[in-house]
Amino acid sequence: MEDKKPHKIDHIGVAVKSLEHALPFYVDHLNMALEGIEEVESEMVKVAFLRVGESRIELLEPTSEESPVAKFIEKRGEGIHHIALGVHSINERIKDLKNDGIRMLNEQAKIGAGGAKIAFIHPKPASGVLYELCEKRATGEDK
Repeated sequence: MEDKKPHKIDHIGVAVKSLEHALPFYVDHLNMALEGIEEVESEMVKVAFLRVGESRIELLEPTSEESPVAKFIEKRGEGIHHIALGVHSINERIKDLKNDGIRMLNEQAKIGAGGAKIAFIHPKPASGVLYELCEKRATGEDK
């Protein structure tokens, strides 16, 4: 049963129009450490991760007008996009949620930023909040 519980908030995703314009606030004013920037082609975003204790803020800049993040910004503006929960056995969690009647945006895990396995839960059963399940390769800091 323990494997079914999220073990932490892995990160909070924040949709931004431009990493170049958003990063100075986080780095220079909030004094967060920039861990790195990478492009996630499958999601059509460029992401920057900033460490906050054991969690992170993930800034998401769309790289295409077809990106779900671009559509989110167009509809709702910049701001919190999703909350990512660190889980073990992501495929089992997806299966359990589907068996419980929870609609998934991803029927199976896919590879996201940093090589993590990810899957999104439809926001409707969570009162409009988009949750991401995130399973990372076992390292000392992600256990």
